[in-house]
Amino acid sequence: MTSAPTSPLTDPWPKSPVLQAAYRAQVAAADLAPLPRAVKDDALLAMADALEVRTKEIVEANAADVERAREAGTSDAIVDRLTLTPERVRAIASDVRDVIALPDPVGEVVRGSTLPNGIDLRQVRVPLGVVGIIYEARPNVTVDAAALCLKSGNAVLLRGSSSASHSNAALVKVLRDAVGGAGLPADAVQLVPGESRESVRELMRARGLVDVLIPRGGASLIRTVVEESTVPVIETGTGNCHVYVDAEADLDMAVEILVNSKAQRPSVCNAAETLLVHQDIAARFLPRALDALAEAGVTVHADERVMALAEGSKATVVPAVVEDWETEYLSYDIAAGVVDSLEAAVSHIRLWSSGHTEAIVTSSQQAARRFTQLVDSTTVAVNASTRFTDGGQFGFGAEIGISTQKLHARGPMALPELTSTKYIVTGDGHTR
Repeated sequence: MTSAPTSPLTDPWPKSPVLQAAYRAQVAAADLAPLPRAVKDDALLAMADALEVRTKEIVEANAADVERAREAGTSDAIVDRLTLTPERVRAIASDVRDVIALPDPVGEVVRGSTLPNGIDLRQVRVPLGVVGIIYEARPNVTVDAAALCLKSGNAVLLRGSSSASHSNAALVKVLRDAVGGAGLPADAVQLVPGESRESVRELMRARGLVDVLIPRGGASLIRTVVEESTVPVIETGTGNCHVYVDAEADLDMAVEILVNSKAQRPSVCNAAETLLVHQDIAARFLPRALDALAEAGVTVHADERVMALAEGSKATVVPAVVEDWETEYLSYDIAAGVVDSLEAAVSHIRLWSSGHTEAIVTSSQQAARRFTQLVDSTTVAVNASTRFTDGGQFGFGAEIGISTQKLHARGPMALPELTSTKYIVTGDGHTR
């Protein structure tokens, strides 16, 4: 094992439990960084096996969280996201095994060359170091984050919500036992001590011990971390995603893409929240679209032009207010408006989008090209559902989140996005 790193925060030994955990994570990260893939994969396999062997222990701990949530009047949707069953634990273990099969990004040469003076220059991927994850409700994130961070050579500090405290504690205990049993530092996986906001604040201010924070959750959580943290943050943003139906769209295709984007799974960040329809096609498209949305159980928050075309529709249609255009519903609701042109649709998206995913449905290559050039979001889909913005769907494997910022990582964050790079310069007595 390597010696402890020196830091103003760790000399003398920090008194705060949060900073102590961060210090231990820093030491563990230094030990993880040089490990070969086979050693990390063995630890991941031990984690997956332990989750299955200790399923009963995990489910019993989770039951306490579920009971507390129900007593507090938590919505059925949130309770469902919180709940762990034996089948769900097995699925989580299977996800860990999927991570084992992914290529190890550490050590990958991003670029390299021999300079004119004979020096060999290589830019290689290296772990970020200590990654802090601040997240809400879903205990499966605990395991996903731990597996992805370990595979990419990072130590992880996990700060889940208090609503899943029993579940997260049980999961982390299982994971730490497995990691330690595989010969790796157990402190590579830690829960952030405490359930108060102060513990979160300490984590956000642990600059020098924590290398990066990744918030996963609602807009309020993400905004708080971005605005208050002194540790660098990778912003996994909310998903106010748009579907724009162009004047030259195939109507059957447009209806299918719209319904899939909105209703296939409305509670996720890549679900569509706004429909924009070109005025030239609105009278033919909207009656069909509204009926299809009605069959899917979707309520439409409509502008005046959509309201005028909704007469006789089966859909539940209510007048839109300004707030509807900026809302990430995460429910069976969608805002809808008619626009005069493709440029008007782009202007609307630029004003209200969270920068996640926007889709155009069109048979015009010129319109598709113009839309993809003008729209500045992580993902722009042409004749495809917004629901494809996902690490697994993109073929990247598991993801830690979807970054809506522009620096370091943008879009689905898979293993390569959990690394940085360094340059290795090899000479033969070269001096400058």
